[in-house]
Amino acid sequence: MGLSRLDVFYRRLLLTKLFIGGWGKPEDLKRIFEFRKIIADREKCKSLVPKDYPVYISKTEELSDCLVHDGFFFSPLEHLVPGILPSEAVKARFQFIVPKKWQKNKPVCIHLAGTGDHHFWRRRTLMARPMIKEAGMASLLLENPYYGYRKPKDQLRSCLKNVSDLFVMGGALILESTVLLHWLDREGYGPLGMTGISMGGYMASLAVTNWPKPIPLVPCLSWSTASSVFTMGVLSKAVNWTELEKQYAINSVYEEEIINLLEYCGADSFKMGPDIVKTVESPELLGLSETLRVSVESSSRGSVLRPEGSVFRPEGTVLRPEGTVFHPSSRKPVVPDPAQSDGAAKCCRPSLHRESISFMKGVMDECTHMANFSVPVDTSLIIVVQAREDAYVPRTGVLSLPEIWPGCEVRYLNGGHISAYLFKQNVFRRAIYDAFNRFCEKYPSLQ
Repeated sequence: MGLSRLDVFYRRLLLTKLFIGGWGKPEDLKRIFEFRKIIADREKCKSLVPKDYPVYISKTEELSDCLVHDGFFFSPLEHLVPGILPSEAVKARFQFIVPKKWQKNKPVCIHLAGTGDHHFWRRRTLMARPMIKEAGMASLLLENPYYGYRKPKDQLRSCLKNVSDLFVMGGALILESTVLLHWLDREGYGPLGMTGISMGGYMASLAVTNWPKPIPLVPCLSWSTASSVFTMGVLSKAVNWTELEKQYAINSVYEEEIINLLEYCGADSFKMGPDIVKTVESPELLGLSETLRVSVESSSRGSVLRPEGSVFRPEGTVLRPEGTVFHPSSRKPVVPDPAQSDGAAKCCRPSLHRESISFMKGVMDECTHMANFSVPVDTSLIIVVQAREDAYVPRTGVLSLPEIWPGCEVRYLNGGHISAYLFKQNVFRRAIYDAFNRFCEKYPSLQ
């Protein structure tokens, strides 16, 4: 089927640009990529977030059908990768919306926010309160870093300033979701599950890969990687490619150093080639806290970076000969040319736009591709809801979620991204109820 005309039209109405600040500081990208190698492995992360991590309720409001608890805690990412979060985002805020009377058990679904979903009103109105009425299910709404009260002062609305901000957001939400799951568990709630729409679906999927127990997951209007969103989808037209190309050309660290930190090399990777072999080396932990450094170094002794069986390992590998880098436009290793140090000359090279798009795909796949993370404990509890004509989240040319997570279910809606969001919230809720029912049938002793 074709792309939704409504998706294309709606995107044209939004004139703001994404990533006006560029890629982000090279040193921040290096720290993020090294941390990604840690957080992607569920076994390595067991001790990163203590089960008794402190969570606080600041106030409670009584509505006609529910109690709304406002809460907060401090993001574990600030302790593990100090200074990577903007100061405004360190304090994580949430709303916990609980029915006055439970129908059966105490089920809670954590909802992560999609693009532009600041504060809590939208999720509370469209999802949480209807779920109380329909199923007696509580909802916990976590505010994303860079949104609402956690938005940096120099950020324009929902437009992340740097590409690296998206990866920081993802890392923070994985850890913060773990904090909340632990808190709900010790407070006696359950079963517990996660969901999200669009970007919220991506983030919920990433968070569930890190949870060591079976858990219902319903990602709506998201897929296996964010790379296609920013390189092929309609949002790619909103990316500030002029600034990204300029930085990529002038600062050689992106092409000569950072590109060598990108590990993902599946069937849809920009680094794939028929005669390429991959070598995995122990990561140099850049700027991580001492606690995290000790935890990772001890857990990786005597084993490869990603234990067999815990992470999807697509075929295809990359060799990195000493003194060479991978040139994304040619997919071949090339030796950096010192003669090309002049910034103006670099900015004029004809292949620059193609190289920048390929580099974008590489960094996006590194931090958002589900194949780069542990497989959820029980994929039969995953119900994916996707729009057939989605122009925001292209599925062509990337691995599908069923390929990465065998056993998960995909439900398709007619129409595109925007129409599904506006008119199919009831379908999303139905999928959540079905996923929770599967959990209850399969794991009666865990309720």
